[in-house]
Amino acid sequence: GQPRLLNLKQMLEVFLAHRREVIMRRAIFELRKAKERAHILEGLSIALANVDAVIELIRSSASPQQAKEEILTRAWNLAWVKEMLENSTEDNRPEGLSAELGVQGEFYKLSEAQAQAILDLRLHRLTGLEQDKITTEFKEILLEIEKNLEIINKPEVLTAIIKTELEEVKEQFSDERKTEILHTHMDLDIEDLIAEENRVITISHEGYIKSQPLADYEAQKRGGKGKSATAVKEEDFVEKLIIASTHETMLCFTNLGKVYWKKVYEFPVSGRQAKGRPAVNEFPFAEGERISAVFTTKEYPENQYLIFATKNGTVKKTALAEYQRQISVGKIAINLVEGDELIDVQNTSGNSEIMLFSSEGLAVRFDEVDVRPTGRTSTGVRGMRIPENERIIALCVIDNEQREILTITENGFGKRTEIAKYRKTSRGTKGVKSINCDERNGKAICALNVLGNEELMLITDNGTMVRTRIAEIAKTENRAAKGVRLIRVQNEEKLIAAAVIAESEEEELKETSSSENLPNSEQEFISDEIEQEIPEDI
Repeated sequence: GQPRLLNLKQMLEVFLAHRREVIMRRAIFELRKAKERAHILEGLSIALANVDAVIELIRSSASPQQAKEEILTRAWNLAWVKEMLENSTEDNRPEGLSAELGVQGEFYKLSEAQAQAILDLRLHRLTGLEQDKITTEFKEILLEIEKNLEIINKPEVLTAIIKTELEEVKEQFSDERKTEILHTHMDLDIEDLIAEENRVITISHEGYIKSQPLADYEAQKRGGKGKSATAVKEEDFVEKLIIASTHETMLCFTNLGKVYWKKVYEFPVSGRQAKGRPAVNEFPFAEGERISAVFTTKEYPENQYLIFATKNGTVKKTALAEYQRQISVGKIAINLVEGDELIDVQNTSGNSEIMLFSSEGLAVRFDEVDVRPTGRTSTGVRGMRIPENERIIALCVIDNEQREILTITENGFGKRTEIAKYRKTSRGTKGVKSINCDERNGKAICALNVLGNEELMLITDNGTMVRTRIAEIAKTENRAAKGVRLIRVQNEEKLIAAAVIAESEEEELKETSSSENLPNSEQEFISDEIEQEIPEDI
């Protein structure tokens, strides 16, 4: 009835005391039931020994109650029952049975229970064969009574039963232990206690991060409106979306060249209408530091690499395994020279092609093997030669020439060009023309690796935002063409950013229940805000 601290011997003593109590109570229960059954068998034997008189009494009675009273008042002849009761003792009588009942010299007085059993007796039980059955069962009952009396009265018998039953348990359940016993709780990681499930991580343009279970997005048939993944301010939008397991690690690379780690399950789960938490609340960012690229992984294989690109044209290739050792305050991912800034980070297999784009509308395409792997804190090598006042605006890893490059300029113009139109050059060159950056177009601000069926968000320095379909942007055969107008800017207004809207926050998921068949990052997502029909000619 109270908590106690026990050593091994005390625990065994308590357990054995418990087993004694259980077996004792079981023996008392079985003894009581055996005595009651022996008493009924005695009454049935008396009825068989006086079968003619019992039948005549029942036939002459007006009702079952009268027959029962006649049976109780009459003294019955023992006959052959006397021999059957020779081994019966006072200990075999049920508790509470009156001394006036049972064997009374040469006669037998029946109890109410016995009289009722006789009245309930079926005719086929009156045969001579039944007499032998009753005698045999009565002898077995006497042995059972004797056994239970021994258990109750002799402690050594009870102890022997405990031992026998424990040996039976050991023999029955002697299979190998299913549960592993660890020598120390330090062998158990907190991740082992987290259920593995897929989460949707969204990062907005202004740096808000949120996490949601993937199960929140039910599969819809093609053409559904979809669900909004997050509530964002009018001037904000979801820029990055990652579908990752709770057991995966997210590597966040910042513009200042640092990397921070966070387990996916560590991001607080938010509702669909929540806008999330600022990234500065999740990571110890310095002033002006923001996320430039995100990568998720469970393992750090030796044959995987990360390609870094900086504003000043430097590229660096480092094995993913270099970023396996984590620290809470982050660490240097690339050594940046003064005035430089990390633009993007992408993972590769080591045999891809790299494309860099500059603000003067040039692009360089070269093999990844031209960049030798270096350590985590290295600076890298020259990827593209650019004038002093220009900058690198984009990094693209090319694994499929069927894709397209969407180049956009600050005055709101852009064009789509097949990757195959860009000839390969050497690393460190000025590159070839990607878009004509004349007075009409202005400087190039971004280049995106697209399929052509996504949606695009455009933002100006005055906060104007336009959302459009990439398929509506003209595709040009001439790599150096000027392109078409994407957004009409006013006076001194300039386009400052463009991004492919991250998938799955606004489009229907494909009609499937398998997480392996989730839509990839190149598929179009339709907003709740865009409900109008797409023109047939698009």
